[in-house]
Amino acid sequence: MDRRLIADGTYYVREAIEGSGEPLLVGCGGWSQRKTLYGSDSRATARMSCSIRPWTLGRFALFLCTRNGRRGIATAILEACKQAGFAAGFRRFEMTATLTGLRMYLARGYGEVERTLIPLPNGVSFPVVKLGKTIPSVEG
Repeated sequence: MDRRLIADGTYYVREAIEGSGEPLLVGCGGWSQRKTLYGSDSRATARMSCSIRPWTLGRFALFLCTRNGRRGIATAILEACKQAGFAAGFRRFEMTATLTGLRMYLARGYGEVERTLIPLPNGVSFPVVKLGKTIPSVEG
């Protein structure tokens, strides 16, 4: 989690009422105007926290509980991020997607920029795909 997105007011959560009657967090995500394509509080040293100019790039990050897949939750969060980023002046958006989320983004018009590996502390590398999309209008 990158708490700067919460402080920036650009992080969204989606809750659902399950059998217990209590709200349950089923998805979350946000967008950023910072240079670092992905980040978290635990990787703070790798972040570039300076802002990028509007109209260049907005950055997305989405997380979804796998048992809540295929219910439109990630799409709703992605749409909220896109609309808010567009309202802030951004026209191009990029993200780093896991392989499990790749199909959803491609189906929404995001194009593959490059595949890469993120090194993890245990020596394993995590495969991800950098995606991008230019949005000429909020409907795009």
